[in-house]
Amino acid sequence: MSTYSIKDLEQLSGIKAHTLRIWEQRYDLLSPKRTDTNIRYYDDGDLKLILNVALLNDNGFKISKIAVMSDAEMREEVVKLTEKSLTHDDQIHALTICMIEMDEERFDKVLTTNIIKIGFEQTMMNIIYPFMSKIGVLWQTGSINPAQEHFISNLVRQKLIVAIDGQIYKGGGKKFLLYLPEGELHEVSILFAAYLIKARGHKVIYLGQNTPKEDLLAVYKLHNPEFILTVITTSPSAEFVQEYIDALSERFSKAQILLSGYQIVGQDLKFPKNVKTMNYIRQIKEYLDEIEQVLIEK
Repeated sequence: MSTYSIKDLEQLSGIKAHTLRIWEQRYDLLSPKRTDTNIRYYDDGDLKLILNVALLNDNGFKISKIAVMSDAEMREEVVKLTEKSLTHDDQIHALTICMIEMDEERFDKVLTTNIIKIGFEQTMMNIIYPFMSKIGVLWQTGSINPAQEHFISNLVRQKLIVAIDGQIYKGGGKKFLLYLPEGELHEVSILFAAYLIKARGHKVIYLGQNTPKEDLLAVYKLHNPEFILTVITTSPSAEFVQEYIDALSERFSKAQILLSGYQIVGQDLKFPKNVKTMNYIRQIKEYLDEIEQVLIEK
C-alpha cells in the first residue's frame, strides 16, 4: 500500500491542501491515518476518493452532493464523465484511479478511447505525459508502490511498441541512435521519441534499456548516426552525470547528442557544444520540426 501526504493529494488532484482540510472537517470526507510519530498520512483509498471528488467537482457537482454519495454512485458518475469528456485533466484523473486500482481493462479503455478521438500522438502529449509527470515525483520519492509503476509503464510501453511498428521507414531522413545507459530501465520516454522520429520519416536505431558502453560504441561505428538520444532518470547517479556527459561528448564528437531526464533537467551541469538538452522528451517534436525545415530549405 502506498502512503501520501496532503501535499501529494494536492499535486495529484489539483485541489489545494487548505480546501482538502476544510472538506475533511466540514464533510468528514477524509480520514487521515497517523504514523507512530503522529504524522498524518493518507492511503490509496483516500487518493482515489479525492481524485473522484475532484473530477466530479470540476464537472459541476457540488461538494455537498458528492459528500453523501456512496462509493458505487461516485464510481458510476465518474465512469460516465470519463467516457464522454475530452478534458485532459479528467482523463488524467481517470488514469490515476486506474493505476491505484491496477485496473488494466479500464486503463486500456481510457487510452484507446482517447487515441480514437484525438490520435496517438496527441494522447501521448496531452494525457500520458502530463499523467506520468504528475506521478513521477511520487515514484522518485517512493510514495507510490513499485508495482504500480511497473503496471503503468508496461501498459504504456505496449501501446508505444504497437504504434512504432505501424511506422514504416521508407528511406531518407536522418539517422538517430536511441539508447538508455547501463542501469537505466525507464524506457517510455525514448520509445515515444522513437515513435516521433519514425513518424517523421527518419531512421531509428533502437538499443533500448541498459546499454553497455561497448555496445553503444560498436553500433555507432557501424551506422554513423547524426544524432544520439538518451534519457537519464536514475543512472548514472547525480555525482557521475557530468563525467558521463563529458565522456559521451568526446567519444561521439561528430554526433549531435540529445539529452533529457531527471538527472539532466534543472541540474547544475556543463554541456559541451555537441550536447543539447531537452526539458521534456516531448521537445524532440520541436527539434524534428527544425530539422525538417532545414531539409526543406536545402
